[in-house]
Amino acid sequence: MAKRRTGRDVHGILLLNKPIGISSNGALQRVKRLFQARKAGHTGSLDKLASGLLPICLGEATKLSGFLLEADKHYQASLTLGVTTTTGDAEGEILQTRPVQGIERKRIDEVIQSFIGPIQQVPPMHSAIKYQGQALYKLARQGKVVERQARPVTIYALTVLEWIENRLSIAIHCSKGTYIRTLAEDMGEALGCGAYVCALHRVGVGEYRDMFDLEMLEHHAELGLEALDNLLMPMHTALTHWPTVNLTADLAYYVRQGQAIQVPNAPTSGLVKLFADNVPNINAESNHFMGIGEVLDDGRIAPRRLINF
Repeated sequence: MAKRRTGRDVHGILLLNKPIGISSNGALQRVKRLFQARKAGHTGSLDKLASGLLPICLGEATKLSGFLLEADKHYQASLTLGVTTTTGDAEGEILQTRPVQGIERKRIDEVIQSFIGPIQQVPPMHSAIKYQGQALYKLARQGKVVERQARPVTIYALTVLEWIENRLSIAIHCSKGTYIRTLAEDMGEALGCGAYVCALHRVGVGEYRDMFDLEMLEHHAELGLEALDNLLMPMHTALTHWPTVNLTADLAYYVRQGQAIQVPNAPTSGLVKLFADNVPNINAESNHFMGIGEVLDDGRIAPRRLINF
C-alpha cells in the first residue's frame, strides 16, 4: 500500500537564499518541514559550494517549476586565475598551476567580450546530466570521463566587478543551462593561465531578486504558519512577461471542464496566464489565477495546466 503524503496544502513560491554547504535538495526539505507542506519542489539546483536564490515551489506552484527552469539567471562569481581543478571549483583537486603575471586588464576585457552572446559549452563531468542513464558526476567520482556534446547557451552580459592579484570577480547574466564553472575554465584558457570558481552566488532568477535566509524562515516559523505563508510569492509571478487573459465566471467554468473557449481581444498565439473574475472556490490569495492556457490555430484558448484548489 502506497504511503500517504502528510502535511498541509500551501501554495506559492518561496525565494530562498540557499547557504553554502547544503545541497539544493537539503534546503528544499528544510523549507518543506518549516511550512509543513504536503508538496514542494525546487527549480534548478545550486551546487553545495554555491549560495543564493533558489526558488522553491509549494503545492500547486510545482506545476510551474518547469517555467522557472527556463528563466534567465544572474550570478556573481569569483575566479581564481592561474589554477585549474578537477571539478572547476574549489572542491576539486588541483590539476595545474600557471603564472598570471603579465596579464593586463585590457586582455581580461577582451576575453570577456569574446564570451558575450551565443556560445557553445561542453557540460562538465561533475554535472547532473545523464549518460546512458547515469549522472555524469557519478561517473566522474569513479574516475571515468565520457565524451559530451557541446550545447548552445547565451551570455547576455559579463562584467568585471573586481580584480585583485589572481582573483577576478564578475557579474553574469546568462541563459538557462549555463555552467559557470565551464565558463570560468574557458575564460581561464583564453587568458592562457587557467581558472576555477572559488565562490558563486546566484542573485537572480528571471525577475526574482529578493530572497529569504533560512534563519529568517525559522524566525517566522516561531511566529506561526501564517507568518511563513506571508513570505510566499503568488504563483502567477513565475510567468511575469506572459500575456494575461481574464475570464468571466462562465468562461472559467468551461475551461475547468477542459474545453477551449473564444475570448474577445485575446492574444493570437502562444501561452497565456488565465485569471478568473469573481469565481467561487478559487483561492483569493492567488488573485484568481487559474493557470496556463494556449492559443490554438483557430484563435480559441485551450487549458494547458490548471491550478486546482
